[in-house]
Amino acid sequence: MRSHQAEVGDRHACDAIIDARSPSEFALDHIPGAINLPVLDDAERAIVGTLYAQESAFEGRRVGAGLVAANLARHLGGYLADKPKGWRPLVYCWRGGLRSGVMVYWLRQVGWDAHQLVGGYKRWRGHVIERIETLSPRLPLTVIAGPTGSAKTRVLQALERHGAQVLDLEACASHKGSVLGALPGVAQPSQKGFETRIAEVLKRLDPARPVFVEAESRKIGQLAVPLPLLARLRASPVIEIDAAPPQRLAYLLRDYAYLGSDRPALAASLARLRELHSNATIARWQGWAEAGALPVLFEELVRLHYDPLYARSQRTHFFAWDQRRRVAAGHLDDDGIDALAQRILAAS
Repeated sequence: MRSHQAEVGDRHACDAIIDARSPSEFALDHIPGAINLPVLDDAERAIVGTLYAQESAFEGRRVGAGLVAANLARHLGGYLADKPKGWRPLVYCWRGGLRSGVMVYWLRQVGWDAHQLVGGYKRWRGHVIERIETLSPRLPLTVIAGPTGSAKTRVLQALERHGAQVLDLEACASHKGSVLGALPGVAQPSQKGFETRIAEVLKRLDPARPVFVEAESRKIGQLAVPLPLLARLRASPVIEIDAAPPQRLAYLLRDYAYLGSDRPALAASLARLRELHSNATIARWQGWAEAGALPVLFEELVRLHYDPLYARSQRTHFFAWDQRRRVAAGHLDDDGIDALAQRILAAS
């Protein structure tokens, strides 16, 4: 670091990272590990912006200064109250301008060795994009494929427990990837937040060792897989899990058991398949959903929707599909998944 300015690469040398932006900006995406200490909250930003636009820059600054002073006082009496004299925080805002600048000024007046991130969050965002674009083409990916119910995500987790490198895109997306893949009570991150999560995983991977990743379509829920990473995934070798339909159905009934607790929501989610299936089929599925008849519902969904879609899409999505290796699965319970992961490692 030089003076009180810092670059993205200096963040690990600091004791804390402070995001001085508003709560809504912070929620959209932020540097991992940052704490949000807004100089102006969302409502206050709107007030100051209106004054700038409708009255004058002077009036906006006058009112804004008072709001900033009050917020800084609150932070000094709260999160900052117990920080020692030698504490070194890194502060950023949107572009490394006024909001982070005023906070750094007052923190340094107190006596802390505060630094301002040059370029702010915008510089961080460029760092994330550059990392994904640079690292994705070098990833030694092995794609784990298999029809719905093959326990691919659980296999990835087992591979990681056995010491393998794993890129779990569905964990980054907070979504299971299918039409019924929304996690109960868990919102997906923003697209920018999704990419930040991916970039953080990529930086920890050793390009000299294999990296296992689940076969994914272009989107996981509402989020798009970054194009450089998607291109690498499409061109990578594939291992396909070969599991019998009864074993897959049993696994799905365990893995999606929570869907039975909100039957109206399950029925509503099935409406998104109307463009692919007849009204009569959708009505039948929704009726089963409302009745909590998950075994018959899942059996038909797999047989009439997921399996045909899988058969049509894989050769198009994965360039090495015809050269894929197949690994047989037995029972997809905990022991069976662990054994399957070990067979995949042996076949890699």
